[in-house]
Amino acid sequence: MKKNSLTNLTFLLLFVFSICNVFNITAQGLNENKSKSDFWNHVQFGGGLGLGFGSGYTNITIAPSAIYNFNEKVSLGIGTQYSYVNQKGFYKSNIYGGSIIGLINPIEQIQLSAELEQLKVNNSYLTGGGSIKDGFWNTALFIGAGYRAENITIGLRYNVLHKDRNNVYVDALMPFIRIYF
Repeated sequence: MKKNSLTNLTFLLLFVFSICNVFNITAQGLNENKSKSDFWNHVQFGGGLGLGFGSGYTNITIAPSAIYNFNEKVSLGIGTQYSYVNQKGFYKSNIYGGSIIGLINPIEQIQLSAELEQLKVNNSYLTGGGSIKDGFWNTALFIGAGYRAENITIGLRYNVLHKDRNNVYVDALMPFIRIYF
């Protein structure tokens, strides 16, 4: 399942980009006055950066993403994520993966979202006699809603696939801030 999950996610991402190009080509054919390609006029980039430091603790996350705006109400996008977590003398973790996100804005101030995320987690626990390694795949399906002001959305999302064991996230419900430029 591990390799199949990554393969499925890759094919799904390629499919999404293909669909975006098809919609772009169709829209161009309907309006001769448009420039040769306005695909990039509909793309927005964003993502997240996270830094956490403490006494012997480090947490660094980078999560770039991009969305394609089909119109004012519907967007579809992809993202990637990498996190490094280290509790000195106890724990190290490398987490990486990707996601697909769909956004719907029923009215200008409200944004609804669905995001499928697939992450590979590699943990290493340090013990007195060496280290214990633990690796697994984590799949999350977030359903969210937020208040939107221009390109910034603040809200809550819920992971409907949350499990108490082998999970990247401590809780199924979490706040978010989403920014796209």
